[in-house]
Amino acid sequence: MKKFPLTERGAEQLREELKRLKFTERPNLSRAIATAREHGDLRENAEYHAAKEQQSFVEGRIKDIETKLSNAEIIDVSRLETGGRIVFGATVNLADVDSGVQVSYQIVGEDEADIKGGLISITSPIARAIIGKREGDEVEVEAPGGRKRYEITQVRYA
Repeated sequence: MKKFPLTERGAEQLREELKRLKFTERPNLSRAIATAREHGDLRENAEYHAAKEQQSFVEGRIKDIETKLSNAEIIDVSRLETGGRIVFGATVNLADVDSGVQVSYQIVGEDEADIKGGLISITSPIARAIIGKREGDEVEVEAPGGRKRYEITQVRYA
């Protein structure tokens, strides 16, 4: 079975989502389905069909989260011996070589990624380009907007 790399924060977020889905969403949907059934003919009952569709989505997401948590490899980057190399969980400051614009990203699991929050997936083009590199190295990244060159200005393991 495939292992899912997660930070401790990402695993906790998945646990919280699972708890909410199981103990809040699932019971609410059961009540909504029961209420919709009381309205009569189920073949033409839009509320019933919408609630059943939402229930199917919630059950699928519960199963997905349970699978990921049971196969999670929770990585605490602060305990890794990295030798200064960029690894999963590291936070990296990059400077665009051409424009000088600075960005900061933490490399996280796919379910944790949030580009606006500075969290990039381990499978993203930027993460793939910088994994294994060190502070001071330059990397080229094939991005949707074209090829970009970055200098790695800082690497943190927290």
